[in-house]
Amino acid sequence: MTEYAITTTTVNLSLPDATVRPDNFLPTAYLAQPKDPGSYPGVVVLQEIFGVNVHIREVTERIAKLGYVAIAPALFQRQVRDFETGYTPQDIETGRSYAMQTQAPELLMDIQAAIDHLKSLPQVKKDGFGCIGFCFGGHVAYLAATLPDIKATASFYGAGITTRTPGGGEPTLTRTREIKGTLYAFFGTQDASIPLEQVDEIEAALEKYNIPHRLFRYDGADHGFFCDLRGSYNPKAATDAWEQVKQLFGSLLAG
Repeated sequence: MTEYAITTTTVNLSLPDATVRPDNFLPTAYLAQPKDPGSYPGVVVLQEIFGVNVHIREVTERIAKLGYVAIAPALFQRQVRDFETGYTPQDIETGRSYAMQTQAPELLMDIQAAIDHLKSLPQVKKDGFGCIGFCFGGHVAYLAATLPDIKATASFYGAGITTRTPGGGEPTLTRTREIKGTLYAFFGTQDASIPLEQVDEIEAALEKYNIPHRLFRYDGADHGFFCDLRGSYNPKAATDAWEQVKQLFGSLLAG
């Protein structure tokens, strides 16, 4: 498979109203794209609670090297400017505190802003976008799948989909009927934050509303199994999941 040479940059996103913060600071996003001229599908990458950190930037770059224009919006920008951190217990608590302050409508607004930025780029195809998210971003990816522009979604170990939604209200699972495209979801059987009964609930909802989907349950894998910077990294599960993501985006976005 061809690996594309890429360029990377940080961009500002435009919103319908600029009152993101008292100083009108707009959300930013990390953008990676092939160097060569061409027409490429777009993919939105959604962060964990650790911000658009080195892992999320690396995932964004990996996707771009496959021949996509990939963008990772900073989902905590309404709470804190340019946040990124590591994986210590203190980092986890800090990241969770910001995640708890997010609101589903604002998250969807920011993701749509990232999509709109991709649409503004002449090299990006405009007929459907991909979305991939991890941990907090895996939950948010399930929400983002309800956006009309999203054609293919990869949701990695999104906790709380069956029990809550960012900012409060009915659980995100209740919006399953609104999903527009195909959704792949990835879980580890040893992930204490997502009981297997909840995984079954997600699968049942996707089946009930006839959403094209596949669910992957990796035996022995824990939360965060895709991230090679975490102690829970599981190379076997991560390798298989990446192949599934490539198949998902390749079949639905490359046409």
